[in-house]
Amino acid sequence: MSPKKWTIRALLTVTTDYLKDKKIDSPRLSAEILLSHQLNTSRVKLYLNYDQPLNDEEISGYRSLVRRRVNREPIQYITGIQEFWSLAFDVGPQALIPRPESELLVEQVACLCRENLIERADPSILDLGTGSGALAIALARELQTATFCASDISEEALDLARSNAKKLGVEERIDFRLGDLWEPFEDQAPAFDVILSNPPYVASEMFDSLPPEVRDHEPRMALDGREGGMYYIEKIISQGQNYLKSGGWLLLEMDPEQTGRAIELFEKTTNYEEKRRIKDYAHDYRVVMARKTQI
Repeated sequence: MSPKKWTIRALLTVTTDYLKDKKIDSPRLSAEILLSHQLNTSRVKLYLNYDQPLNDEEISGYRSLVRRRVNREPIQYITGIQEFWSLAFDVGPQALIPRPESELLVEQVACLCRENLIERADPSILDLGTGSGALAIALARELQTATFCASDISEEALDLARSNAKKLGVEERIDFRLGDLWEPFEDQAPAFDVILSNPPYVASEMFDSLPPEVRDHEPRMALDGREGGMYYIEKIISQGQNYLKSGGWLLLEMDPEQTGRAIELFEKTTNYEEKRRIKDYAHDYRVVMARKTQI
């Protein structure tokens, strides 16, 4: 008896059932993404070639990808790609996977510039804790006259960010710096019109309850905000004023339940005004922003 010939249709059906049984989120979508990655094609073309038989090498490679997903490795790390701001970013375990919610930071900074709420036509913008570089790179693509700096404590993350900047054509417009929080800027005068950050904000006591895709695969240093999750948020708010120009803006992403506390911190720090919370598309407060008092 000749061995069974697996078609795209049959393989997707069996894999979807298998992933569902293993309680993997979005099993059909996951099956399609992994197969299109294995075959180096688009999901649309999978359907256009639904009855195409696959060879042993293709099936073996696909099964290997599926096993990685069943072990709860994020699908973005398996494929090496995550879309953010309609751009394809290379991703890996050296940096946090960019989330759609973080696009709200890009939107708000772009809005500040376009509504002339930043005094300079060529603003200087810092992405503090850049990770894969998604925020700085997306903004560099949007704001052609701005200059950018992107920092991170991880050399491996910065290497990834530099690679993404080169891939997406903005390498020459971003100054990448290595160091923890304000370390790379301690010897310079207030330099930035905008500072934005998606800092670690998961409470340490909640870390073990995160989904295994996050807890076991993404870098803990990019997630763990220590007790209560507010350690880095507090440091950025209290010290950020020292690195902002007069009238400059500070924007932070955080858990919705932390935004009220962040507003209180801004209010206790006398050099901020125009404090506000911004909702994401799920109607949850996600970004907190404030302006350094103008002199």
